[in-house]
Amino acid sequence: MVEVEQPRIVNLSEIGVGDVDLVGGKGANLGEMSRAGFPVPGGFVVTAGAYLEAMDLGGVRGELTAIVAEADPDDPDGLRIASERLQSAVRKAGVGDVLRAELGRAYETLGDDEFVAVRSSATAEDGASSSFAGMNETFTNIRGIDELAEALVSCWASLYGERVIAYRVTQDIPDEPAIAVVVQRMVNSDRSGVMFSADPASGDRSHIVIEGAHGLGEVVVGGQVEPDTYVVDKEPRRVISARIGHQTHKIVRGPDGHDQVIELGEDGHGRVLSDDEVLVLADLAARVEQHYGSPQDMEWAIEGDEIHLVQSRPITTLQPVAGSSADLEPLLVGLAASPGVVVGAVRVLLGPEEGKQLRAGEILVAPMTNPDWVPTMRRAGGLITDGGGMTCHSAIVSREMRKPAIVGTRTATTALRNGELVTIDGRTGKVYEGDVAAVLEGPSSVSATPTTTMTMPVAGEAEPLATRVYVNLAFAEHAGEVAAMAVDGVGLLRAEFLITEALGGVHPKALIARGEQQTFIDQMVSGLTSIAAPFGTRPVVYRTTDFRTNEFRKLEGGDEFEPHEENPMIGYRGCYRYIRDPEVFAVELEALARAREQAPNIQVMIPFVRTAWELEACLEAIDASPLGRQRGLKRLVMAEVPSIVYRIPEYAAMGIDGVSIGSNDLTQLMLGVDRDSETCAELFDESDHAVLRAIEDIITAANAAGLTSSLCGQAPSNRPDFAEHLVRFGITSVSVNPDAVPDARRALAAAERRLVLESVRR
Repeated sequence: MVEVEQPRIVNLSEIGVGDVDLVGGKGANLGEMSRAGFPVPGGFVVTAGAYLEAMDLGGVRGELTAIVAEADPDDPDGLRIASERLQSAVRKAGVGDVLRAELGRAYETLGDDEFVAVRSSATAEDGASSSFAGMNETFTNIRGIDELAEALVSCWASLYGERVIAYRVTQDIPDEPAIAVVVQRMVNSDRSGVMFSADPASGDRSHIVIEGAHGLGEVVVGGQVEPDTYVVDKEPRRVISARIGHQTHKIVRGPDGHDQVIELGEDGHGRVLSDDEVLVLADLAARVEQHYGSPQDMEWAIEGDEIHLVQSRPITTLQPVAGSSADLEPLLVGLAASPGVVVGAVRVLLGPEEGKQLRAGEILVAPMTNPDWVPTMRRAGGLITDGGGMTCHSAIVSREMRKPAIVGTRTATTALRNGELVTIDGRTGKVYEGDVAAVLEGPSSVSATPTTTMTMPVAGEAEPLATRVYVNLAFAEHAGEVAAMAVDGVGLLRAEFLITEALGGVHPKALIARGEQQTFIDQMVSGLTSIAAPFGTRPVVYRTTDFRTNEFRKLEGGDEFEPHEENPMIGYRGCYRYIRDPEVFAVELEALARAREQAPNIQVMIPFVRTAWELEACLEAIDASPLGRQRGLKRLVMAEVPSIVYRIPEYAAMGIDGVSIGSNDLTQLMLGVDRDSETCAELFDESDHAVLRAIEDIITAANAAGLTSSLCGQAPSNRPDFAEHLVRFGITSVSVNPDAVPDARRALAAAERRLVLESVRR
């Protein structure tokens, strides 16, 4: 029998904020408030250890880990299948006899057949950087041990919903998923809502924002009604505004113990809270903030005359106070939910199943979102909803995704039309017709394309460097903005995203079989030139296709043309694929040749080169193509496979012009560790002595052979010591993501100055 390393069940009064690993974020915060004397309903927590023990005893823990590792949040169909398999495995494992007995004893301490709320508390949620807003399940009005055990398993299973898997990847949360479950006495709320001890939209810490609705609070956090919104000045404590929402219904506990929906009619137009009640809640919010020492997002409930706190967590991504906007006439006004200004074409969607209609960068307009919308929201440039308040799912997730959002507009889905160009100002809650971003942001703002605007780092008067700084790019949307930065060109233009768009989701072999390769070429040429043109004569280094077989198989027709590989990371990819499948490579080379006719600054780079003979064959294919006959073409190779350490003189003799170190692949192959493995993550270290020695040998050999050398990765900007190593080795350039350019320049400049000082002192 598997022994549990944690207690299976703990009382709320026994835990605090230091127990997140044991009871999850929600449980830890409820315990902290309970111990501090705040009005928290009594209850207990089924710990994360109890969940893991149950999965062990049920024989499914290894299966869960394996399925999660393969899940791709950008593949909706694959994500759905993975989610179904995961949840089925959890339900198969079940609660187990020992835990069920302990659960029954803990439940009895709350009263005789008491109604309880059963609430998921994942170990990564409700922290300062991620909230998992509404993603895991909550069940209200649960009564009896059978219902409680069933709700507990459903909470566990919700850890593997499609929306949760997608969110974890978006927020880069790598640990093995684990979940605790809070069980509390059910508050039969007459009124409920949420409150912020600082304004989450503007960042103003002198205000407290309170939202309230009739009945149970799920109508507020779920965006089912437009709540009242009250704003309170902290000093002196006074109500400065009250926006009365329109509430069509409330949810209450019915006579049978289950949730009952009651239509409100005219009663939905009145105030939920009096000014005196607002001030009492504001005092409570201020005390909670003082206890934690940081702004808090809280949920409250009033039953009769008694106030209860049922949740508190840090306000995620609290933004600074923004400046005022220009005096323009808005199309719509709602609640400022997530700051920022974005321009885009409207896409009205009425349900998450319509998500495939939304193109990247468009403005998603919806009645309201829930966690099932997360994959679609990832592609949106901004968000507008009919309903909801500043604490609904739309608002919280938009803030964490750094996407401007406006909620509670009431009429967005009927007032706005598909394809209409609008500007949304998430700081003020206003939607404007056309592109007015320059007016709102001032003359210094930079517009990228007709579909979106974004903010890029401003380098100012760039310090001259001996080491060149390039950028990594994948999309055409922001090429103009990036080209305006202090960069020397594009060191890595990834083919994969351009090709995926150009293929329209179809495998290239299937496209060729249909005779549609010309459409693919035209799309590729358009994407390549739109990226390369803004950089003028500065080089744009295009890395040819490096799809792995598991990625190609996801395209339409992929099953017919792709082999199954147990380890595609070191399988049929890169240079070797071009030799085995010259037909597809020839189409890609034709697209490059046509693009270079308009943008001759495009250069070509071959990835994942293992041997001299395959590189030689690949270069021969390039030379025989229209691309190879063009003047000024430079041919580079990625330095990812350790064999290149010994072969640079051979490669130079074949006529290559430079090497670019792919530090991710080089590190995993030098150390024998899968770079995507969560289990072995601590082994993956670009600064390991063996990796650094290989990098030094590559740069030294390239310099000796008269080749340029570069490194594609974030380490030069994230780790100044790594940047100094590269400078000392004599690297020609580095290539980083656009947002890392200022940090990379500073790190390289400091390293170069130190070398100069050392030479002077000698």
